[in-house]
Amino acid sequence: MTSVAYLFPGQGAQEVGMGQDAYQSSVQARAVFQEADTLLGFGLSKLCFEGPAEELTRTVNAQPAIMVTSMALLAAARELGEASLGGAAALVAGHSLGEYSAMIAAGALPFADALRLVRRRGELMEECGRIEGGTMAAVLGMETEAVFKLAADAGVEVGNINAPGQATVSGTVAGVLKAMELAKERGATRVVQLDVSGAFHSRLMRPAQEGLMTAVALAPFVDAAVPVVGNSTAAIVRSAEDLRLELVNGLTQPVLWANSVQTMAASGVDLYVEIGAGRVLTGLVRRTVEGAKVVNLNSVAAIQKAAGAS
Repeated sequence: MTSVAYLFPGQGAQEVGMGQDAYQSSVQARAVFQEADTLLGFGLSKLCFEGPAEELTRTVNAQPAIMVTSMALLAAARELGEASLGGAAALVAGHSLGEYSAMIAAGALPFADALRLVRRRGELMEECGRIEGGTMAAVLGMETEAVFKLAADAGVEVGNINAPGQATVSGTVAGVLKAMELAKERGATRVVQLDVSGAFHSRLMRPAQEGLMTAVALAPFVDAAVPVVGNSTAAIVRSAEDLRLELVNGLTQPVLWANSVQTMAASGVDLYVEIGAGRVLTGLVRRTVEGAKVVNLNSVAAIQKAAGAS
């Protein structure tokens, strides 16, 4: 029997037109976008479908846009062809912001409350980036232990361990530039400064973390019906309090995505279904688990294809 994990993206997916085909093809997906528009008090759906791109990609807007698109595609999959999901999830996980989508799918947090939290998270992170500054860089082709040492030597932090040989560092601009130079000297195959509005998953996000902690404490979490694999520990969590802690810690601690995928594999998962705009996570799974079976549901066409193949 197939054991399925649902994966939800949290970065690099905000493009004009995201989710529009689901809105047009699925009554349930349309309802997700309409509820989001009402809750937020502005036309998030219009921003997703029509842009402008510079407004959509602002942290404060990109975060709810990515989450709502994931939830709309999940609703469309359930409406148009639940077989596309490969069955009920044994585990769920989300990359960074994607944890909020995962917790909705796990039954731990209502959509409306998650959306309010995500909007607040985006506000806090955008403000923190403006005040504290900082940046991030991708470091490719280095072992995980070497990346942690590199970050320490440069006075920055590891932001993500996305897959074997694929990581990011995060911190002050000067620190990240130093880390980039050290990475080149130490044999990284590629080093790229990222176009981000702050030093995410680093101590520079502590002011945002304080604000988020208050908002998360007030949100109506319950124990997850489906276990969640957390970013900051790569452990399986279910309790409401552990889930709250995971979201708060996520702002300043690294996303241990490769470790999370390994946790899912060790738990018997043999099908990974990415639900949301883009296709980043399925690529990372393939790099982490040799021969992993993956499905990417980033459009109605993809949902229909997956349903027909099942």
